[in-house]
Amino acid sequence: MNELKYQDFYDIVGKENGWDFSKLKCTSEGVKWNFYDEVMKKCKSSEILLDIGTGGGESVLKISSSVYFVVGIDISSGMMETAQSNLRKSNVSNVRFCQLDSDDLQFPVGFFDIVSCRHAPFNSIEISKVLKKDGIFLTQQVSEGDKLNLKTAFGRGQSFGEEDGTLKERYVQELKEAGFSNVQTFDENAFVYYERPEDLIFLLKHTPIIPRFGEEKQDLDILRSFIEKNSNSKGIYSNSKRFLIIATK
Repeated sequence: MNELKYQDFYDIVGKENGWDFSKLKCTSEGVKWNFYDEVMKKCKSSEILLDIGTGGGESVLKISSSVYFVVGIDISSGMMETAQSNLRKSNVSNVRFCQLDSDDLQFPVGFFDIVSCRHAPFNSIEISKVLKKDGIFLTQQVSEGDKLNLKTAFGRGQSFGEEDGTLKERYVQELKEAGFSNVQTFDENAFVYYERPEDLIFLLKHTPIIPRFGEEKQDLDILRSFIEKNSNSKGIYSNSKRFLIIATK
């Protein structure tokens, strides 16, 4: 998904949902980590955290007590509306949100101790610029092999047809070229079982897994057939394939 489509999609989703999937009923097997738990492990109470692609801000609001201050940015105005609303409803005082492009991080050089980015585009050079020496960057991204049975059924989808591992290799190379000395990668391919058809439909409407889901005439017929073929006693099956990068400047 290119930057313009990414922004348009999340402008719509952000106003309605932010990045809150708490209503989604599903179970997972084989999960190796929780991204923001990994971020918290690297945080100190005296440090400043930048969260790129913060969405509705739900995640950073939950971990804000782990750091001195948090700045959450997102390119989507819809997401920012939700994030500001969530901030007003919270009792959190050390978080600020602003609409900003990750390709142009308008912060002082070496301002942040930690930078995090979950499922959003980032610019390695810009991150290196705003991160202190010995600072840490963590990102979790969606692998090309994610939701593979769904994308195969629809014949289209996010990174469908691309070789698995391509994005990870590109990001690792870019981070090294930007001056990160220690770049570690971790992979996860978990089983996910959606409890009801409504849960799967919610996911498809609020993420870009299947572009234009519901707009194609045959989409609901394809989904119905998919559910019949990929259901068992645990629910409707797919996979969640992710990779984690932890890089030190």
